[in-house]
Amino acid sequence: MSSLSEDEITRPAPGEPGSSAERPGGGLEPAEAAPLVAGHERKGMFGVRGTGDTSGYGGLRLPAYVPPAAERPYGGWFDEVADALFASLGDKGLPADTVQQVTVDRGEITFYLRREHLVEVCRTMRDDPALRYELCSSVSGVDYGPEVPQRLHSVYHLTSMTFRRRVRLEVAVDVDDAHVPSVVEVYPTADFQERETWDMFGIVYDGHPALTRILMPDDWDGHPQRKDYPLGGIPVEYKGGAEIPPPDQRRAYS
Repeated sequence: MSSLSEDEITRPAPGEPGSSAERPGGGLEPAEAAPLVAGHERKGMFGVRGTGDTSGYGGLRLPAYVPPAAERPYGGWFDEVADALFASLGDKGLPADTVQQVTVDRGEITFYLRREHLVEVCRTMRDDPALRYELCSSVSGVDYGPEVPQRLHSVYHLTSMTFRRRVRLEVAVDVDDAHVPSVVEVYPTADFQERETWDMFGIVYDGHPALTRILMPDDWDGHPQRKDYPLGGIPVEYKGGAEIPPPDQRRAYS
């Protein structure tokens, strides 16, 4: 006896007539919107300005890299996942702009989401029989720097143990309003990972059961992995009075 639900039996295959790609009102593609900016030109390293440094990285120049929004067909199983996800979100009545952008880069697919629908999308990714992303294997933060709008990103790597597939969900927020709903109720493995992202990047996970620091002391000021956090450090003292200053205060010898 088949274990497939009636919905699975009647749901058209990706791209076939009647699939979510064919639905009136735009069910499959993300809403038209300005691209999510993420990237800036890199100049030097370690806060060096003007004089270079002993590592030689002071003259480093790297152009900004921003993966463009992908267009269908995405290729491989990516289209199957996109079809299943957008069909399920449409069935739940979520707005068309829930997914702001889809990016395929370096063989990986990323869905950029509006934060207010993050938890429901995660629940869909976990529970939909065509998706079955049972495991949130990682939650991490990214800071693209003060000159980038919506510079803080909360990133979720989801793993389907059933289909052996991985996708990435990503939410972008402004540093002045760095609030993202916690997904711990859907993925309990996100508990300590959200705490670490809060600790290092200052992204506040609303609804987290105990959002406290996990790496830094409770009274620590600031979030050390933000791009505008000072290098600082403490001087390293040796016997006899010798001292190595913090990285941002070291002189150049070249």
